[in-house]
Amino acid sequence: MTPHNGFALATEQTLLEGSAFRDLLLNDTPMIDTRAPVEFAQGSLPYAKNLPLMTDDERAAVGTCYKQQGQHAAVALGHQLVCGTVKEQRVQAWLAFKRAHPEAVLFCFRGGMRSQISQRWCAEHGVEITRIQGGYKAMRRYLIDETERFARQQPLLIVSGRTGSAKTTLLHHIDRQLGDIRATVDLEGLANHRGSAFGRRVGGQPSQISFELALAIDLLKAEVHGPGWTLLEDESRLIGRCALPLALQQAMKVAPIIILEADFKTRRRHSWENYILDNLTALEARYEREEAFALFAEGLTDALSRIQKRLGGARYRDLQRMLEDALNAHRQGDAEAHLEWIGTLLRDYYDPMYDYQLRNREPLVRARGNRDTLAELITDPERVKHLLA
Repeated sequence: MTPHNGFALATEQTLLEGSAFRDLLLNDTPMIDTRAPVEFAQGSLPYAKNLPLMTDDERAAVGTCYKQQGQHAAVALGHQLVCGTVKEQRVQAWLAFKRAHPEAVLFCFRGGMRSQISQRWCAEHGVEITRIQGGYKAMRRYLIDETERFARQQPLLIVSGRTGSAKTTLLHHIDRQLGDIRATVDLEGLANHRGSAFGRRVGGQPSQISFELALAIDLLKAEVHGPGWTLLEDESRLIGRCALPLALQQAMKVAPIIILEADFKTRRRHSWENYILDNLTALEARYEREEAFALFAEGLTDALSRIQKRLGGARYRDLQRMLEDALNAHRQGDAEAHLEWIGTLLRDYYDPMYDYQLRNREPLVRARGNRDTLAELITDPERVKHLLA
């Protein structure tokens, strides 16, 4: 590409790896992701906005040209595809983002030609935007390494408990009590899933890569702004379809555990509020009432079918009938009809499964108690030292 007289100045505004990445990510710096939409959909940073240099079709055409005719021809085709009004519209989108977020930076896949061109075109309009050296690939590598380092070095404390004991609520309660100290990471929040077969949330889950990147940043924040240890909710390998990084999985398996206890009625009520009331309310915020209820009913039915084999034929059919009766009653205004099948599922399926899994980790259990008891324990630095010892 022929250098432009504003190009040399613009390319000096780059970020180096290591500590510069750390500050960038800790500060939630807004970013312009100039990759194509299909690349962005596969995964990106939490505070990145996709304002691509090329559309998917344009990128594909340039890629084919590169393979068949070489770089010079591919660059020429790129300029031919992105010129005139199309070019101006894309530049104006970057400039508008920069005006709204003066600290914004931009990147492409490797910090190469796409981000350099975007940076140069902005410079031609008198606006300098920092370009991330190494681009998306370098930041992702950095965050993968940071997650593995965190798993090796950061003391973890795991809060466990039977389904419906409100473990996530405990995490949020502790964060509020600690104020500016960042002691917890909400894994289910990052995965946008409650963890069980019935845990789907409106809006769907992030891609695996986006989940890992957002998680890495939250782990980094917990380490930098935390009390020297991090509290995580007990999770299996998968939260919905989002998999925890292997290094973190392994660290969580051997970390000390505290058990959040709640009586059966409380757990049944909490599960009802989460999986029935909250889910339906979230759907009604997006869809007309009848469509929302149809999607809600379909989601519950599908969730039950996903654990059919583990339930066994007879128990599955009983729960299926109870669910259908509850949905019919709910349509008539009786939402509490769901309490029956939820209670049966907790008592006959989730509780035995949890008890079996916990027996294998009993030596790791350090404390048990209700929300207030555990919150008082965890917010006392000296008592936490004993838990982690």
